Amino acid sequence: MSLPAAGAPAWLTSLLALACGLIVANIYYAQPLIGPIAAELGLSPGAAGLIVTMTQIGYGAGLLLVVPVADLLENRRLALAVMGLGALGLAGAALAGQPAAFLAASLVIGLGSVSVQILVPYAAHLAPERKRGQVVGNVMSGLLLGIMLARPVASLVADWLSWRAVFALSAGLMLALGLVLRLAMPPRHPREPGAAPGLRYGTLLRSMGRLALGSPTLRRRALYQASLFSAFSLFWTVVPLLLAGPEYRFSQSGIALFALAGVAGAVAAPIAGRVADRGWVRPATGLAMLAVALSFPLTHLAAPGGSTGLGLLLAAAVLLDFGVSANVVLGQRVIFALGAEYRARLNGLYMATFFLGGALGSALGGWSYAAGGWPLASGIGLALPSLGLLYYASERRGTPAAG
Repeated sequence: MSLPAAGAPAWLTSLLALACGLIVANIYYAQPLIGPIAAELGLSPGAAGLIVTMTQIGYGAGLLLVVPVADLLENRRLALAVMGLGALGLAGAALAGQPAAFLAASLVIGLGSVSVQILVPYAAHLAPERKRGQVVGNVMSGLLLGIMLARPVASLVADWLSWRAVFALSAGLMLALGLVLRLAMPPRHPREPGAAPGLRYGTLLRSMGRLALGSPTLRRRALYQASLFSAFSLFWTVVPLLLAGPEYRFSQSGIALFALAGVAGAVAAPIAGRVADRGWVRPATGLAMLAVALSFPLTHLAAPGGSTGLGLLLAAAVLLDFGVSANVVLGQRVIFALGAEYRARLNGLYMATFFLGGALGSALGGWSYAAGGWPLASGIGLALPSLGLLYYASERRGTPAAG
């Protein structure tokens, strides 16, 4: 089986979208379970944010050290090997009895989950130029659904069984998914000049530094998304704690139902892909960043604890997820146009930058909520995309970053 010349068939695009959703969910299962995991393993409230932060640090390391190898090695085999590593991390998390063991397993889960960022450029390689934004948007919609459904699914499974069952079940699911992808995905051997025979791993990594320094478009799009994703991670680290607290007293099932609201934001991904294909990247970027910034003050229009306050928190979740989902696809459409021969490295740098922002957001969320509750956490949440908007205001029209 080889890569189709006319582009990916619809069923393969759908399968890649499903795979990306199932794999990336592993990074987020722990977010609504911070409370019960920390309580059983003996983590203090101030250190509870490390449960999410370690996974994101592992993901960020994988983006820099593993994803670029897709410009060097056959993509299907690489993706499946990395998925296997993630399955081992999930099994380790399910069996962990001490905080250190769980945090180490979380690091491995993050590292193994970077297989999604091998699959996304793989899908982009399948697509003709005129439809690349649409294909990437469709695959990313699956990825984003995985991010958003991970929290409610984890809450429901934990409520019905235990938090350990969440990780054990996902480990088995990764093994089954790997078998399906092994049969369905055509192999892709990088043959572009940037991946020619003789290119070694060390040379590959050094080339990433040159790409980062030599591409202001990449830097700008990555920093835009970092400002939004840090706010996203802060929000979804803190909100389960807020909902479980004295203002709302939600059970894990109640938190799961709330988190389902975020699924609505995934519709932004295919829309953003089509908008990018039409050349409207710059105005769409501004609207996406503004949506994320406005989601935090929206929650303060009513006091927490009542139905109005809960409704505003729900609206903020949808608005925030919509903005983050749209902007990530807009950014990928721009950076994938910079060069097919180093597309995996570009994607690795892009994703690593904003996932490090996500790790920062999770850590700030745990600390700020312990120190000052939702008022302090939401104030920091507003500041993060506001910094991105200030940087966006300096972008000149007609630059590659503007699409």
